[in-house]
Amino acid sequence: MGSPSLVLTFVIACPFLLFICQSHSVAAYDLDYGKVYEDSKVVSKKLNLSVYYEALNPSCATFIVKNLARIFDNGLNTILNLRLIPWGNAYVNKSSNAIVCQNGSDECQLNTLQACTVNVLRDVNKHFALIYCFEFLVIEGRYKDWRTCFSSLGLNQKPVLNCINSVNGTKLEQKYAIETAQLNPPHTFVPWVVVNNQPIGKDYNNFTAYACKAYKGNSAPIACQ
Repeated sequence: MGSPSLVLTFVIACPFLLFICQSHSVAAYDLDYGKVYEDSKVVSKKLNLSVYYEALNPSCATFIVKNLARIFDNGLNTILNLRLIPWGNAYVNKSSNAIVCQNGSDECQLNTLQACTVNVLRDVNKHFALIYCFEFLVIEGRYKDWRTCFSSLGLNQKPVLNCINSVNGTKLEQKYAIETAQLNPPHTFVPWVVVNNQPIGKDYNNFTAYACKAYKGNSAPIACQ
């Protein structure tokens, strides 16, 4: 993939096209990522690719921007149910019932922002484009400018902000907290990448090889050829 600045320039100049300029139809995702529908039929052979991460972790930002984004270029996204779970090493303080994040309160806000982004923008091409922009700003040290991503991509920020500022954002993070806590084996670092319930540990940058090996469908994407 090209330099991050060139990639972001392309995203800004051509909203969503980095992720949706492909011949396949766009799938719609339900709130719990339980099923993926394409042309009103359940695509049963798709793989679950789950990424457990936290918004201000440098390794997570680099993985999302420089590695994960490639699935939209090489066709791997056509065989994947991409699940983004922004919680990571956060925890709930039992005495105050407040969420505590490894990289401070800004990360808690960005985790909720990204949870709401996934929930509100159910089209994976759209919510990934926005999260990509957020994480690109993290790499550049400009994460506090996250609102600019909405205008850059031509997205209405109001539905996402409404989610953040309501109980819905908290509920989403609570759901992700439970899911992350139930990982077996437990995650020991982030990003923690899981292909069809199988964690791939420190080899997460090679997730494509694991996905291609696990795929049982007839039409393999370019990435697997």
